[in-house]
Amino acid sequence: MLKNRVKELRARHSLTQSDLGKQVDVTRQTIAFIEKGEFSPSIMLALKLAKALQVEVNELFWLEGEKEDEK
Repeated sequence: MLKNRVKELRARHSLTQSDLGKQVDVTRQTIAFIEKGEFSPSIMLALKLAKALQVEVNELFWLEGEKEDEK
């Protein structure tokens, strides 16, 4: 399963789901589904999200069980 920090980083940048969606050309609903882990973004969308949230892709998305600090 793909895990992510989209919600956390979006909040850190004081962005709504709609704001972030507009920046990366998707709907608010798409952002909500990504945050809940119900939708895995394309590589292009993952790159756009990482750029918008000012992090590397691997800091934003990872496979469950891959992060050292995950328990």
